[in-house]
Amino acid sequence: MWQYIVMPKRKEKPMFIFMGVIASIIISAIQIFAFCQKRTVGNCVNIVLKNGFAINLISLALLKYVFKYKHFIVTDAYGPMNFFKFFALSMVVGVVLLFIYAIVYKVLTFEDGNAKKGKGPMALKIVSVVLFMLGAACFFGTIYGKGSFGDVAADELFITLFSPTAGTDPNVYIEALEGPIFQALLATTIYGIFVFSNFKLVYHNKEKAITVFNDLAHRIISIVLAALFLVSGVVYGVQQFRLVSLYNAYFAKSTVIDKNYVDPRTAEIKFPEKKRNLIHIYLESMENSYMSKDLGGFMDENLIPELTELAEEGYTFSHKDSGFGGPQSATGTTWSVASMINMTTGLPMKAPTEPNSYGTKGNFLPGAYTLGDILHEQGYEQTLMFGADADFGGLTYYYESHGDFKIMDYKYAKENGLIPPDYYEWWGYEDDKLFAFAKDEITRLYETGKPFNFTMETADTHRPDGYIGKNTPTPYGNPYANAVAYSSSEVEKFVRWIQKQPFYDNTTIIIIGDHLSMETNFFDYYGFDDSYQRSQYNVILNPAPGVASRDKDILFNRIYANFDMFPTILTCLGAEYNGDRLGIGTDLFSGEKTIFEEKGFDHVNKELEKKSKLYNERILVDPNKEETK
Repeated sequence: MWQYIVMPKRKEKPMFIFMGVIASIIISAIQIFAFCQKRTVGNCVNIVLKNGFAINLISLALLKYVFKYKHFIVTDAYGPMNFFKFFALSMVVGVVLLFIYAIVYKVLTFEDGNAKKGKGPMALKIVSVVLFMLGAACFFGTIYGKGSFGDVAADELFITLFSPTAGTDPNVYIEALEGPIFQALLATTIYGIFVFSNFKLVYHNKEKAITVFNDLAHRIISIVLAALFLVSGVVYGVQQFRLVSLYNAYFAKSTVIDKNYVDPRTAEIKFPEKKRNLIHIYLESMENSYMSKDLGGFMDENLIPELTELAEEGYTFSHKDSGFGGPQSATGTTWSVASMINMTTGLPMKAPTEPNSYGTKGNFLPGAYTLGDILHEQGYEQTLMFGADADFGGLTYYYESHGDFKIMDYKYAKENGLIPPDYYEWWGYEDDKLFAFAKDEITRLYETGKPFNFTMETADTHRPDGYIGKNTPTPYGNPYANAVAYSSSEVEKFVRWIQKQPFYDNTTIIIIGDHLSMETNFFDYYGFDDSYQRSQYNVILNPAPGVASRDKDILFNRIYANFDMFPTILTCLGAEYNGDRLGIGTDLFSGEKTIFEEKGFDHVNKELEKKSKLYNERILVDPNKEETK
């Protein structure tokens, strides 16, 4: 016996086709009255039908395959603006078809333009091309930046420009050359051909020939188009990268840091007699979003079950009332170098007052009193390790001048025979090697008999697409998902090794995603919803005994940032200090409100964009040196 299933009926409103028909009627009317010599009823109907079919077909193809609209017949998900944009698209297609028709049937002809000679017209053409090239650079550069790195903030963009770029993955330069630079050159070349071409456009009707586009019009249109394209490119870039915040960084003033900053030098920090070791693992772009939906993530399947297991064993701070969450993406916290600065100074990373503020030895936040400085004074042995060049972003300068860290980066690995001199994989060497080298170095640190601080950062989950090595399983259709899943399993293996070592009982492990991922292809592939609030993975394992007895309610509904980890880490080491704040960070275990919880995230985040007198005069420069001048 047949069973009939009644499916929910979808409302079909072919508004796109309707708007395309209107556009085709308008274009047909122009063609009939401007270009058609035989205006019989049959001929007019023929023109309307042909245009209706061609304009709609081409416009709908562009809508679906270029602009990636899912449907064009069922249109309930789209609004009036979508339909208006499609109408505009159909008009553009119609004008192009009309122009082709006019050229083919010689209603319009290109003829020698008798261009005006002289320095003035030539200079105007050169200026037009230069303006267009600048506009193209802004336009394609912005598209590349947003498409490749996601929601990049102005502070990150600007600080990166004034920081050392040694150690940057060559693929970054290759992408830029093959992407926006090539696109801008191609567009400028095509535009230059138009600008320097010598032609006029003549319209032929029954009575006479009329010049509709001469040399003067050519020059005027060239400079106007170039100026409009430049303005549009600049405005687009300013809007997408929120460059208005750079104005705030240099001209608008705020006292939010000045009034809330607690100098760690004056906090009377005291350590227990038996000092705890610290292992701080920064996980490149590791997010809670990679978990399954039931855990607070966005995925149907949990990509990071091993990291989830570790989080369930330890302490993780969440912005949610239940489930896994993490810190807010605040001003000056959204990239790797900034994340490290935040968690060791209790401060955001702000735009430099001078071009070399983050790029010379001894000149990387010389006024800051950091976690590295504090632990160094307490007799800790300290090592920084990652598989890239630590000169990138000035990290060598920072860690050497704040805590006298041993820097074990890509350069160190080559110079000390850990890898062959010509070895280069990913950003230097891959995480499989990183974890192996880390075990050896942690063992060496333990054998010194001193308390130690070992800091490392992974790289296999960096964009683009993550690193897929010979040991990386590939069960997922997206390469980045495979890189994330493999990183989760390898981090867990590394942590389990640490937990088996004789020093573990007196060791605290901090594991945290350094920032939100910039791998836009991954989020597009899995259809991430903009309404979902992404957050950094974080867990604290084996904190000082006094921390374990704290109220678990303080772990949830927390509005905090990376810089709140600075005092929190010291508390996890069993240190005590006056109050609950260091820098502008709040000890999350204290239960006291963070600066965001106290004053509101939007308000404080906006204020952090602005210039701080204290930051400029006491952090970016060494106040002691200033006093001796």
